[in-house]
Amino acid sequence: MEQLNLQPKAVFDYFFQICAIPHGSKNEAQISEFLQNFGKELGYETIADSVGNVLIKKPAYPGFENRKTIILQGHMDMVCDKRPDVEHDFKKDPIRPWVDGEWLKARGTTLGADNGIGVAAAMAALADKSLKHGPLNCLFTIDEETGLTGAEALAPELLEGDILVNLDSEDEGEMFIGCAGGVCNYAEFKHEWVDVPAGYFFMKVDINSLTGGHSGDDINKNRANANKLMARFLNRVSAKFDCYLCDISGGSLHNAIPRDASALIAVPSEDKEPVRIEFNLFAAEVQDEYSATEPSMRFTMQSADPVAKAIDRNSAKALLGSLQAVFNGVFAMSSDMPGLVETSSNLASVKRTADDTLLVTASQRSSVLSARDNVSDTVRAAFELAGATVTTKGKYPGWKPNVKSDILKVACDTYKELFGAEATIKAIHAGLECGLFLEKSPSLDMISFGPTMRGVHSPDERLHIASTERWWQHLVALLEHAPCDND
Repeated sequence: MEQLNLQPKAVFDYFFQICAIPHGSKNEAQISEFLQNFGKELGYETIADSVGNVLIKKPAYPGFENRKTIILQGHMDMVCDKRPDVEHDFKKDPIRPWVDGEWLKARGTTLGADNGIGVAAAMAALADKSLKHGPLNCLFTIDEETGLTGAEALAPELLEGDILVNLDSEDEGEMFIGCAGGVCNYAEFKHEWVDVPAGYFFMKVDINSLTGGHSGDDINKNRANANKLMARFLNRVSAKFDCYLCDISGGSLHNAIPRDASALIAVPSEDKEPVRIEFNLFAAEVQDEYSATEPSMRFTMQSADPVAKAIDRNSAKALLGSLQAVFNGVFAMSSDMPGLVETSSNLASVKRTADDTLLVTASQRSSVLSARDNVSDTVRAAFELAGATVTTKGKYPGWKPNVKSDILKVACDTYKELFGAEATIKAIHAGLECGLFLEKSPSLDMISFGPTMRGVHSPDERLHIASTERWWQHLVALLEHAPCDND
């Protein structure tokens, strides 16, 4: 790994150690063991539960024993995504950070600052014996990114504390006091294979290089969804030409706006040029439609090698119709916090499974439980009307904002004292583990804050270096000024 000397040194040094350990979601055994050894080497009580969550308990600094117990919390897994031309095995290869001006990035992959930098900051707090704080528990959870299963499996007794500070937010100077809950719908489309008649021409359609992004944070930024665009084009061409759908795929992660989609179609040879013209017209229309948010969008149509079989017409029509009909984007805005997305849905991926079924994944979010279930049912209905078998799973609760939080007041006061500016109080339209923690320990006083990051869940992920130093200074001050037990 390149030698990078960044401040705060301890935080970045621990982060680079984390980068060297494979720690994608569902592959956290090594990082969990690393954290357990770290706690034991410091001489602190260290507990690992049956799924790999780790709790390290640091005693209070002398004279601070009467402060409320703070839990610093982050998740140890990262989203694994890379550029198509990059060779990287996330199960064994290290992440390779590099500095680009004010930003820390990775070479062709996700960086894992979400949430490796939060884990690194908690490690730095544990290791620094000069920090002034009350009893400090550092909780590191597994598998936040693919279903919050670590937080869900966590025993309530591991949430031993009065205050929980989540280190998994992405805008320095912003204090988050609420988040969305979520759920996923998985629609399985069975189909028959039919022969493609003689005299048909095969064409591969690609829509790629979209901006993509986080399906919560970025859902209100008018970014195109590659799966929706592909369905839109294929429905359009199927209405005008005798078109067979041979294959289709798009997207990869349930919590990312899909950047790429592909399809293989067959049309009568005499229609190949009119279809190309139709595709070019469609591409021009969409590029104009998204000119402000999708400057790198690419549309390509190429001749392809023939295949013998295509998806039967009725199944293809049902699949494509549902992909166009299913809701995607912002469903409702919050009436309590201006500018906050309340409810949304993301048409995340279309994949072929090992048993030759087409599996469509769509994820829904909302800070209101009933609204989450309503949009989930809306999406489910669209797929079921098209004949799909739909499974709904992965439900997790949101976190209702508490504007009278004691730790929120400390966070805002210390921020103003340090930087001479007011912190911004927000809720986030993304899933944090806080909702599950609050469900297990309803008396917890919680906030979430972190350094500035952009492009998370994509190879464009980057961490703002200067904001990381300010965030660390703020965390140190917050720990020192935490409320007392008798406050």
